[in-house]
Amino acid sequence: MNTKKLHFSKELSWLSFNERVLQEAADTRNPIVERVHFLGIFSNNQDEFFKVRVAGVRRAAREEERSGNPGEASRMLAQIHDRIVELTEKFDVIYHDVLKQLKSKKVFFISDEKLSDKQSKWLDKHFRDHILQHVVPIWVTDTIMLDKLLDDDVSYLAVQLKKGKLRRYAILDIPERVPRFINIPPDRGHARNYFMVMDEVIRHCLDKIFNPFVDYDSVAAWSMKFSRDSVYELYDDLDLSLMEKLSLGMKQRLTAEPVRLSYDKTMPSEMVSLLRERLGIENIDSVIPGGRYRNFRDFISFSNPGNKWLENQPLRALECHAFDSHRNVFEALDAGDVLLCYPYHRFNYFTEFVRQAAFDPAVKDIRINIYRVAANSRVIESLIDASRNGKKVTVNIELLARFDEEHNLKLTEKLSNAEIKVTLGIPGLKVHSKLCVVTRESPAGDKRYAVLGTGNFNESTARIYTDFSLFTANQEICNEAASIFQFIETSYRQPRLNHLLVSPINTRTEVERLIQREIDHARSGGSGLIKVKLNNLVDESIAALLYTASQAGVQVKLIVRGMCSIRPGIKGVSDNISITSIVDRFLEHTRMMIFDNMGDPDIYISSADWMTRNLDERVEVSCPIYDPAIKKLLIDIMDIQLADNQKARIIDSEQKNAYVPRGNRRKVRSQEAIHDYLSAREQAKE
Repeated sequence: MNTKKLHFSKELSWLSFNERVLQEAADTRNPIVERVHFLGIFSNNQDEFFKVRVAGVRRAAREEERSGNPGEASRMLAQIHDRIVELTEKFDVIYHDVLKQLKSKKVFFISDEKLSDKQSKWLDKHFRDHILQHVVPIWVTDTIMLDKLLDDDVSYLAVQLKKGKLRRYAILDIPERVPRFINIPPDRGHARNYFMVMDEVIRHCLDKIFNPFVDYDSVAAWSMKFSRDSVYELYDDLDLSLMEKLSLGMKQRLTAEPVRLSYDKTMPSEMVSLLRERLGIENIDSVIPGGRYRNFRDFISFSNPGNKWLENQPLRALECHAFDSHRNVFEALDAGDVLLCYPYHRFNYFTEFVRQAAFDPAVKDIRINIYRVAANSRVIESLIDASRNGKKVTVNIELLARFDEEHNLKLTEKLSNAEIKVTLGIPGLKVHSKLCVVTRESPAGDKRYAVLGTGNFNESTARIYTDFSLFTANQEICNEAASIFQFIETSYRQPRLNHLLVSPINTRTEVERLIQREIDHARSGGSGLIKVKLNNLVDESIAALLYTASQAGVQVKLIVRGMCSIRPGIKGVSDNISITSIVDRFLEHTRMMIFDNMGDPDIYISSADWMTRNLDERVEVSCPIYDPAIKKLLIDIMDIQLADNQKARIIDSEQKNAYVPRGNRRKVRSQEAIHDYLSAREQAKE
């Protein structure tokens, strides 16, 4: 069979994932404010898609054009454009339905044409007192290099001023220093909530900006924004440090070429042409017409203005009996391994692990990988406290964590100033593993304790991402985890690994071995079963091996949140592969692998997806689970998610995103069911 028919494009698959996010905005089972938030998430995802994935395809397409032989990249760019237009149209329909439903809850988003006289006067004063000072127009003239002045993915208003037959144009930055939503007082005593987005506020007050300086007959404005290529090159100069190269690279991103112009579809054609010319938007780039408002990612932060049932009620964060029943975290781990499941469990068990290590007299050494951390991170403050207490602290910071580079540069300086040893990874390999190792004195000698997880040590994302963290005092695993830090510092010395799967050393070969073992079991007349949960699965070599497994009779059950290149259900090729994707109130981020091994399963939690970059081009760690109770817990969680018939979608050969049918089965919304399962499990231990 044609290879292309066996593998779904990762770019189109990513858009299929974002369509699942849009489905949540359309899902009337979700509270209305949550639907608003999903509109924002969809928009934010789309922005990043253009800056990262479309930018890469665009560069390849330009190379094809230069060679005079347009090929796969050019065709892919056209397919992406068509899919984006389709999703944009769906978005506009859903957005208007959401606005309608908000009205039924007495929440109104209004435009400047719908203000009453009383509201208009109030808004005029509010604009003059609080907003005008932040608004400075940029005139569009022949001498202005507009593509060098405008910021990436910031919302702008393109303004046209008419005086007879003359036209003048200006660009207005929607200021970031003021709230994105203005609560407008009701014009009558009704219990209603009126809001205007900042774009509409400025539209209403255009005269107050321009009239004092320019004579015109009419003025109008249309929203727009554009996205730049986010990928930069690190300068190959031996005299520059990595941090200097990174700083130059980030400056390069600020002036990188645009890859998308998104604008209000009612904008006059001559203005669209002018913007394309002044921004350097080529025919190969995406020019996307849309609705009146262009920066829907703002809706992620829209606060509930009414009754609590307009949004999801928080699930109670669970306490962990294994930790709470001991005097300190080290005694708890001496008693056995502990697995925490975020955001169901409290994240502060990890922050407490680091805090106690910072002042425990027996602790000698703390090592941790940092990829992304929260602003004002308690983890970082505890590491600084540890250094002040004379502990040896080593922090590996991944400076190339996309869009967090500037934050991580500042973090590097902060930790270095606290006399903490900071390492910056391995040239050419991102360090994406989630590791923390503490060395502590004991009567029997030094003893190590480790935390190995699927997600970042980040207090903020731990409230909204699902992740696993294994806390262990298993010395063989802890020693291997410690050796990863040595590998990061001296990559020419590869660690000996008997337990951990570490990219780029042995993850691929071990995953392939485990899949092949299930194939061998099935071919010899036994059962073969693989259950895997990932964020993305696009590695063609692994996909091909899973097709072989399916043909051998192995049952392959996958849960893939995002990109998935596998086409299940192809007769004779992938009949035994089933794939679902869950999009719900929390971002599914856990990664785990279960290889049945004839009823004696091998189970791993992992920081790695099954992508070429994660298997071969990053430092990733997958950790085996040995504790029988934790193995059962993970199998149960996997089975709950495989049974989801409320928020799970079927990934078929065309990625149509149909919901898993419930049939006559009981409702299973896996995120809520997992919370209930974990809650009952903790209560049973009390």
